[in-house]
Amino acid sequence: MRGTVAVADSAVELQTGASKRLHEPAGLSCVSNDHGTRKTLTTVTQARSAAQAAADQATSTVAHSVDGLLETIVASLDDSKAEQPVTIDIKGKSPIADYMVVVSGRSHRHVGAIADHLLRELKDKGYGTARVDGLPACDWVLIDASDVIVHIFRPEVRDFYNIEKMWQVPETAPAPADLN
Repeated sequence: MRGTVAVADSAVELQTGASKRLHEPAGLSCVSNDHGTRKTLTTVTQARSAAQAAADQATSTVAHSVDGLLETIVASLDDSKAEQPVTIDIKGKSPIADYMVVVSGRSHRHVGAIADHLLRELKDKGYGTARVDGLPACDWVLIDASDVIVHIFRPEVRDFYNIEKMWQVPETAPAPADLN
């Protein structure tokens, strides 16, 4: 018994008989079995998509943990003389990130300088280019470094929005008081 299977403009001949490998076009593996009842054509996992290969390479060359990212951010903010730093663990509370860091700058210019320094540090340490919002005005700059979100405020704006209070919710609700 003989058959021909066309795959991606290539023809592979399948035949029954002893288990043997047949002619294999690039990226394909063809096997016939001993029983002659079933022929198997499988793709080889060597030909992965370019996106997956790039992601694997990025993961292996820049194997930074979330904690390493957080340490880099906190060190950069400290170098920039950011004031009143607060780190909030939001794992399990929000899917947007694992941590949120909130700091203040003394003026518009200081807020912008803190943001610029942090962006440079992230890029230099291999974390890539973070997404930024609010940089031209420098009242409130948000930097999305994927697993860590950084808010850099002027003091008046930070007091107005009070973002720390919104995210620092107790892990468990207090037990209700006995009403009897």
